[in-house]
Amino acid sequence: MASANHINLAEKKKKISETIESISEKLSSLSNAIWHCPELAYNEKQAHDILVDFFTSDGGWKVEQHYILDTAFKAEWVSKVASSQNNPIHVGFLCEYDALPEIGHACGHNLIAEVGAGTAVALKAVLDKTEMDRQVKITVLGTPAEEQGGGKADMLQANAFQGLDAVFMAHPTNTDAAYIPSLALQIVKVKYFGKTAHGAAFPWTGKNALDASVIAYNSIAVLRQQLHPLWKINGVINHKGDKPNVISAFSEILVYLRTPQIKDLSVLYSKVEQCFKGAAQATQCKVEVTTVGNIYYGLLRNRTLEALYEENARNLGVTFTTDERGLKSHSYATDFGNVSFAVPGIHAMFSIGSKELNHTEQYTEAAGSTEAQHYTLRAAKALSMTALDVICRPELVPLMKNDWEAAIRQSGMKVNGRL
Repeated sequence: MASANHINLAEKKKKISETIESISEKLSSLSNAIWHCPELAYNEKQAHDILVDFFTSDGGWKVEQHYILDTAFKAEWVSKVASSQNNPIHVGFLCEYDALPEIGHACGHNLIAEVGAGTAVALKAVLDKTEMDRQVKITVLGTPAEEQGGGKADMLQANAFQGLDAVFMAHPTNTDAAYIPSLALQIVKVKYFGKTAHGAAFPWTGKNALDASVIAYNSIAVLRQQLHPLWKINGVINHKGDKPNVISAFSEILVYLRTPQIKDLSVLYSKVEQCFKGAAQATQCKVEVTTVGNIYYGLLRNRTLEALYEENARNLGVTFTTDERGLKSHSYATDFGNVSFAVPGIHAMFSIGSKELNHTEQYTEAAGSTEAQHYTLRAAKALSMTALDVICRPELVPLMKNDWEAAIRQSGMKVNGRL
């Protein structure tokens, strides 16, 4: 019978590493296939099918192909009946696979999918040959629409994460860190409705919706100097008009609002709303303001999981960044933040050997490169080893959960398991 005192963790971790190396070509092919067919939020049909086929062919997994969302999936594996009645443990791994418009996998979600697949399969391979003193369940969730919409939040509301003791994922960037704080996010769509007119002959009979969007955009630019330095606003004018000599009757702006604390989103929203309304009044256009998708929560950290990941990764040769500015920066948003309020988890960041920045064409190229594979496989090994620690060392579970509860209290949020 294996227990926390008897399992040779070093040998098990070595087996994890060997397993990932043995399937490295399959993992690389999976990542490469997803990279070559970039698909946008909620429409990741090919990526979804690639991952479903991967887990179906691996054997031993119970796969639900369309789980809650059309392009989401769930793959589950349960260990043999335990030799004692100790509490079972349930760990989860997440795969992302949506891309960005025009620039494809510039955030490396093809590599996130690869890490999620590799960690789960390697952990299963080790546990399948180990007599455990408690039953272990592994769940892999394919989570669409991270870039816009928040598929994890959709799935969370449908209880997809219920029963999990811990959840794991790793995200590519240009540095290695067990934790970098994320921002809360709300997406706002603003539509202006004006009136067409001939731009040269009778412009005074029109109401220019494009002018309304331009005024709103410039008002936000001016507003920024009065905002907290960590509050961020980004926007694009999606619809502008078709011809210069026709006064635009319709325009649309898409705006991202981000703050470190979710409670501040409403404050920021009220400020930009005045910009939207003021632009409508100035141009005599009608305005319609709506929110898009789910609100993203800021990421809760879990120091127990971070310490485990760092130890495992360092043993594999990872050098973690010591740049305090980078470690304290609030530079991104993720719907994993919502998950972190429901389940203890880790959202580690890993370098892919490139100094290029995410959401650029250069990072797209780096995410699809052969060079990225070494770093991606290493991150998968470290993450899988971290999950193994949690499974095989029962004393870690209460520490992990205490960290989670403390982080929730510090956030000021009230959580009942659903967001």
